[in-house]
Amino acid sequence: MKNVCALFFLLIFSTAVFAQDGFQFQNNKNKIVVPFELINNLIFIPIKVNGVELNFLLDTGVNETILFSLEDKDEVRFYNVEKIKLRGLGIEESIEGLKSSHNTLSLPNLIDTDHEVYIVLDQEFNFSSHIGIPVNGIIGYDLFKNYLVEIDYDRKKVIIYKENKKINKRIKKQFSSYPISIEEHKPYLFSSIEIGKKTIPVKLLLDSGNSDAVWLFVEQSKEINIPSKNFNDFLGRGFSGEIYGKRARISNLTIDKFKFEKPIVAFPNSLSTVNVNFVKDRVGSIGGEIFKRFVVIFDYKNSKIFLKKGRDFDLTFNYNMSGIEIQHQGLQWVEETVQLQTTQPKHQYNTSGEKINNNFKYKFILKPIYSISSVRKDSPADVAGLKKDDIIISINKLKGYKYSLEQISSLLKSEDGKWIEMEIERNNMIMKFKFQLKSML
Repeated sequence: MKNVCALFFLLIFSTAVFAQDGFQFQNNKNKIVVPFELINNLIFIPIKVNGVELNFLLDTGVNETILFSLEDKDEVRFYNVEKIKLRGLGIEESIEGLKSSHNTLSLPNLIDTDHEVYIVLDQEFNFSSHIGIPVNGIIGYDLFKNYLVEIDYDRKKVIIYKENKKINKRIKKQFSSYPISIEEHKPYLFSSIEIGKKTIPVKLLLDSGNSDAVWLFVEQSKEINIPSKNFNDFLGRGFSGEIYGKRARISNLTIDKFKFEKPIVAFPNSLSTVNVNFVKDRVGSIGGEIFKRFVVIFDYKNSKIFLKKGRDFDLTFNYNMSGIEIQHQGLQWVEETVQLQTTQPKHQYNTSGEKINNNFKYKFILKPIYSISSVRKDSPADVAGLKKDDIIISINKLKGYKYSLEQISSLLKSEDGKWIEMEIERNNMIMKFKFQLKSML
């Protein structure tokens, strides 16, 4: 499926004025626990906006709260609205949006009654089809700025704490602490990378809204070079259009005592970053493929991050080796057989004396339709003959609708040499293709 790391790597230039108080605990609570969905290393949580529940990406890489894909949420009301222009990663021009102030955002026992939001008007700027669930917005700095925010990737919970002696004692005992800088409302960490045999100190944005392990911008550092073994790839889409670049493995990424061998790095091309205003000395980003290997606590107020190894810490770094990106294209009615739980006579027979079974019935259920959104040139899928806009009927003999987008993504990055069989519909014709996953790194 489409690599959504870039889809959420967004920078907006505006004259935003943030409310001083922000989110406040209610009912004498000292912490709240919010379950989240983890899809392609990205975190999604429900937040109410002016009383209507929306689904948000939790993204440390943005400073504003951004809303989009609201076509099915007509009941949401916004206040004090004015038109603005939004810019970010990508090679196209800015897009139109709205700025709205004095909104109420709430989670259970946590509320902000004076919240500023930015609304994307372009309905084509829709992340839901690439994620597989409804996505209505992105929230970042405002949820992190006042409190300790723990992200437990193993238990899939976000825990927001008021700082106190008890939690500080637990953190000191269980976690390793590292200094970060908060610049333009975003967190940055100094670490090091090794390319070939050269060790390079780097300043990286901590970007939970980026699903990749690492992004590096070669134009920001004379010391960073793209390894010779690489390939061109579509990295995603930002506010200002599509993002292209290269992918390659580097020798390692080191965060103090934590070392990651052979991570896969995305190198966006310079056209994709022309609208980005880089803070001083920043050369890249750390994303969700690294974060998911930890339990992470962000402490913006004290400029610290706390890390503890999670159960995925030692996972190898893989990528989509097929060359195709898959998207959710809608829904279809599918007939399914459903077992009945009611008590039936022991045996029933038809007029010919044949025994019949009445313990099932049919019903129709809405299931997803998937299609191919792009095909990388000279990739295994391209060589096999698959094309953009092909509708997927089945994958490895299992109906396409039986997969989630997350499961398809995992399959396409699963194992070098694995065979993939696809049945697709193209121009009202059913066609079959077969190819092998092949690593280019």
